[in-house]
Amino acid sequence: MSPVSTKGFMHRYVLLFIVFLIVRKISSAVTHYTLPEELKEGTVVANLATDLGLDVTTLTKRKMRLDIIANKKYLDVNKETGELYIVEKIDREHICNTKSSSSCYLRLEITLENPLRIFNIEIEVLDMNDNAPQFRRDAIHLDISEATTKGERFSLSNAVDPDVGTNSVKTYYLSESEYFNIEIQTGRDGSKFADLILIKTLDREKKEHHNLILTAVDGGTPARSGTVNIFVHVLDTNDNAPTFDKAAYNVKVMENSPIGSLVIDLNASDLDDGSNSDITYSYSLYTSEKTQETFNLNPTTGEVTVKGMLNYEDFRIYDMEVIATDKGVNSLSGQCTIKILVEDMNDNHPEISIKSFQSPVSENIELDTVIAVVSVSDKDSGDNGQVDLHIPENMPFKLRESSDNYYELVVSEPLDREKVPEYEITFTVTDRGSPPLCDNETMTLELLDVNDNVPQFSQSFYTIRVMENNAPGSLLSSLTAFDPDLHENQYLVYFIIEKEIANTSMSMLFSINPENGNLYALKTFDYEIEKEFLFHIEARDSGSPPLSSNVTVHIIIVDQNDNAPVIVSPWRAHGSVVEEKIPRSTDKGSLVAKVIALDTDSVHNSRITYQFLQVTDASLFSLDQYNGEIRTMRMFSYKDSRHLRLVVVAKDNGQPALSATVTIKLLTVETDVKAYSDMTEMPLEYDIFSDINLYLVIGLASVSFLLLITILVTIVLKCQKPKHSKTAPPSRNSVISERNSTIADSTLVSNDAYWYSLFLAETRKGKLVVRQPVPKGSRYIVSSIPRGTGLSETSDSAASTLQVGIQLICVFFFFDMP
Repeated sequence: MSPVSTKGFMHRYVLLFIVFLIVRKISSAVTHYTLPEELKEGTVVANLATDLGLDVTTLTKRKMRLDIIANKKYLDVNKETGELYIVEKIDREHICNTKSSSSCYLRLEITLENPLRIFNIEIEVLDMNDNAPQFRRDAIHLDISEATTKGERFSLSNAVDPDVGTNSVKTYYLSESEYFNIEIQTGRDGSKFADLILIKTLDREKKEHHNLILTAVDGGTPARSGTVNIFVHVLDTNDNAPTFDKAAYNVKVMENSPIGSLVIDLNASDLDDGSNSDITYSYSLYTSEKTQETFNLNPTTGEVTVKGMLNYEDFRIYDMEVIATDKGVNSLSGQCTIKILVEDMNDNHPEISIKSFQSPVSENIELDTVIAVVSVSDKDSGDNGQVDLHIPENMPFKLRESSDNYYELVVSEPLDREKVPEYEITFTVTDRGSPPLCDNETMTLELLDVNDNVPQFSQSFYTIRVMENNAPGSLLSSLTAFDPDLHENQYLVYFIIEKEIANTSMSMLFSINPENGNLYALKTFDYEIEKEFLFHIEARDSGSPPLSSNVTVHIIIVDQNDNAPVIVSPWRAHGSVVEEKIPRSTDKGSLVAKVIALDTDSVHNSRITYQFLQVTDASLFSLDQYNGEIRTMRMFSYKDSRHLRLVVVAKDNGQPALSATVTIKLLTVETDVKAYSDMTEMPLEYDIFSDINLYLVIGLASVSFLLLITILVTIVLKCQKPKHSKTAPPSRNSVISERNSTIADSTLVSNDAYWYSLFLAETRKGKLVVRQPVPKGSRYIVSSIPRGTGLSETSDSAASTLQVGIQLICVFFFFDMP
């Protein structure tokens, strides 16, 4: 044949093969027949022409042929009649050599040409009881110690019957014996096997050998049977048999495990010594040959290892029984059953596919909104093909299964961009295999900002101290707020919330930079006029709608030592010189004069101390540095000068300190002692009922009442009247004398200054002092001032001024008595 013809033949052959496959695909219907095995040759099974609807006259023309998927051609077709008949006797056990299923089939293909048609035919071969049970061995030898107790069980080789169903082995019978009996067991595959049971204790001295016959009978009709001889050898006593940790073991092994892989390490123990405790391991007769071919049992160590290839699809469960036998003279054995489960290998990773993903999204997105749609799949089957989809915990999202293997990612909790600006969401798909396989996909979800945060100041209340006499336009503080939003939602503008104090708007006193929150003073503040301010600052963002917050600002004006002390006592007509007269007979410790100075600054700066700047005779006078009292340190002597000059300086506590001075000129006079001694302290409690004092009390009560009303009116006026300038400090209250002159800028050249100072000092005792003898036409009344009364710290300048004024009202010239 030439190469060209060979090539054309090959092309036709390939074309016919393709057509054959197409027709075979189309003709997929199967015709089913049933027949028993062992039928004679020539027996008609069916008429294919009738069953398949074929024209008998065209079978030969269409080249009808029969193909059997088997080793032999058991059937054929009569092309003249279309009958299917038996060519060779069918032996079911030969065709189907496995007992895993009770069904056995012959599969045929009927091919017709012009046109090409293929018919699939399936013939079920029914089992006939044509095989008797057979034991694997001709004889079973058992060595049994005489110490074996009743009820001990011994595994016997089970009989094998190629038939199936009811025709397989049904039961076993044991020949008559007083020592033994059998118990029939059923395996997981339905097979029957017998255990030899000792029903009476053996005595080797009486009978060493027992010959038994075990008969296996099937369930066919008629029944068939097979026998095996059991030779029992009674051994001498070895009273401890090996024992396993467990009576039954369940072991899992992965398919395709390498040869030599350890399956289980059996550990049997024997309490005997010497050779009686040496143990060897072996399979029992119950262990099938398939199991023994697949697994190797080390007789010394008891390790069970993989010997053959494991295939989950071919065989999934292996049952074996292992016997541990000691090496004693009369060896004993223990047994255990092992069930080995072959596990399917998970060799396909699950897959994940992101169908849709929405990013970015607004941070105020509604709950249950779908963010993404995800599908998962796995090519494995069973648990290995079952997959689960997860996302990380502690995320404000959840997965919701929408359909088979489709999931939706939805919002489960409110989102906050200021806390988490974006999320790295990892989708993890895991199958349920062992070990599980997984895959993952990570997506980034960005959040868009929403104006949902109000500006926040770093403090809820700001206290700012400002030194008085500040320069206008000076920076007081920077009041900045923070807004965690983004872009225009973050841009802040600052305002002063308008508030009027004494008809003055805050915007006229203070200014704030709307961009950075810097607060400035628009004027110079005076502590003596304004001590504090309280107003609010608002920060507003540029969002839509805008959000805002405000903070309270407390401005405290801090005092400077900018007011010098003012000496209000002793009185001075002009300049700073005061002239006084003092008797030369004055006793030691007598009060000569009392210097009183006032300072309108704050309490700290207004604390005044007194000291001599100049003194004619330092040994004659002393000056109390705190209350300004000038007292004699000794009696006057004839050597002392008649004219004495004292210069007292009053200094405040400021830094630097400010001061004021007063010059007191004293003229000592020779006065009758009696005249001065007539001036005594007359407590009211002793002279209250004298006529003149009665008039004084009445007059004092009247004047006190009028004075109280005057003080109350003054308080009201001072609280309402604003201060105008420092040149006229409110602390300079006037004290009215009989001459209608005031303390400020006035002087008592006479002894009135001396008496005024004396009265201020003596009234510390809380007594009313009256000068005697009383000059006709005038009276002196001194108001009691408790010791220690002075200026108190207050934020209200009018109140402090009034207190100072009240403290200065000490002397009143009363009206003439009738």
